[in-house]
Amino acid sequence: MTVELERTATLPEELEREFRPPIRAGMLGVGTAVPETSYTQQEVLDSLGMVDEKVRSVFLNSAIGKRHLVLPPRDADGRRAVESQGTLLAKHKASAVEMGIRALRACLRDAGAELTDLRHLCCVTSTGFLTPGLSALIIRELGIDRHCSRSDIVGMGCNAGLNALNVVSGWSVANPGELAVVLCSEACSAAYAMDSTMRTAVVNSLFGDGAAAVALRADSVPANGLPAERPGARILKFASYIIPDAVDAMRYDWDDDLTRFSFYLDPRIPYVVGANAETVVDRLLENTGLRRADISQWIVHSGGKKVIDAVTVNLGLTRHDVRHTTGVLRDYGNVSSCSFLFSYRRLLAECVLAPGDYGVLMTMGPGSTIETALVQW
Repeated sequence: MTVELERTATLPEELEREFRPPIRAGMLGVGTAVPETSYTQQEVLDSLGMVDEKVRSVFLNSAIGKRHLVLPPRDADGRRAVESQGTLLAKHKASAVEMGIRALRACLRDAGAELTDLRHLCCVTSTGFLTPGLSALIIRELGIDRHCSRSDIVGMGCNAGLNALNVVSGWSVANPGELAVVLCSEACSAAYAMDSTMRTAVVNSLFGDGAAAVALRADSVPANGLPAERPGARILKFASYIIPDAVDAMRYDWDDDLTRFSFYLDPRIPYVVGANAETVVDRLLENTGLRRADISQWIVHSGGKKVIDAVTVNLGLTRHDVRHTTGVLRDYGNVSSCSFLFSYRRLLAECVLAPGDYGVLMTMGPGSTIETALVQW
C-alpha cells in the first residue's frame, strides 16, 4: 500500500518531466566584418608578380571575383615585401582582434543585445596561435565583464565554426536565458607564403580575410513547438564525420625552406569531401523523420569551386540550393571558419524563410572532417 501511494504521488512529476518542452539554442543575430582593402584575382596576381601560366590559371579559374586581404607593403622594386613569421603572427593578432570586434558589435546589434548582456564568448581562429587567446584579448579591449566565461578553438580549420556552434549551443542549453556568442576571426593573409610554387599558389588563390559572429540563447519551446517569436534558427542536432585516411590532405605546418608555417591543400580534397557528404548528412537526418527533400535551405562552406561542385553533385543539390555558398566564394573567397556565417547572413537578408523550414549547415576542414547541423526556423 505504501509503495503504491509513493508511486501515485510521483507520477505527476514524472509526466511533467516527460512532456516538458525541450530547451533549444537559437541563433539570434549574425554579424560580419572584412578588411577595408579588397583585390580582384588579377590584382593579386599582378601584386605577387606571378608569371607562370599554370599558376595564373589557378587564380583565374577559381570562381572568385575579389577578396579582402591585408597584403604587405611594396618594396623598392614594387613587389610585395616578404614578411617574417614574427611579422605574420603580429599581423594575425592585430587583424583578428580588429575584425573580430567589428563582427561582434554587428552581431549584437542584429540580436538587439548589448556587450553587457554577453555571458560567454567563444573565439575561433585557424591562422595564428595566440596565448592569451583571442577571447581574452577582445574582452580586455572592449571592457567586457570580467566574469564573462570564454573558450577558444584554435587550429581546427575551416570546419571549426560548426565545432564551436556545437560546444556553445550546449553551454546555452545548460545556461538558459543567457547570451553567448561564437566569433570566428580569420586573418588568412597572415598565413600566406610569397613564392611561385603550385602549393602556395593554390592557397594564395583561395583564401580571404574576414570575421563573423553569431549570438546564441536557449529558451524553452512552447508545447506547439513554435516559439512566439522566431528571430533565427533553432539548433536541433549535430553530426560529424572524420576521414582518418585523409588526415594529411589539409594541413598547416612548418616549411623549412620558407622558414614559416604554410598551408597545404591536397588536390584530392574535393573528391574526398564529396564522396563522404552523403554519409554524414544521412547520419544527421537519422531518426528525425526527415529526408533530404525536406531540407529547404542548405548552407555549405565556400571551400572552393571544386569542393562546392562535388558536394552539390553527391547530395543531389541544385545551383539554387548553394547560391549563397557560391556567392560568398565569388565576393570574399574562402574565409575559412567564417564562410558559413557569411552565407547564413545572406540567407536571412533574402527574407524567404517560413516558420517550420528546415536547414542544413555544412563545413569541411582538416582531419579530414565534415561537420553538419540541422536547424529549424
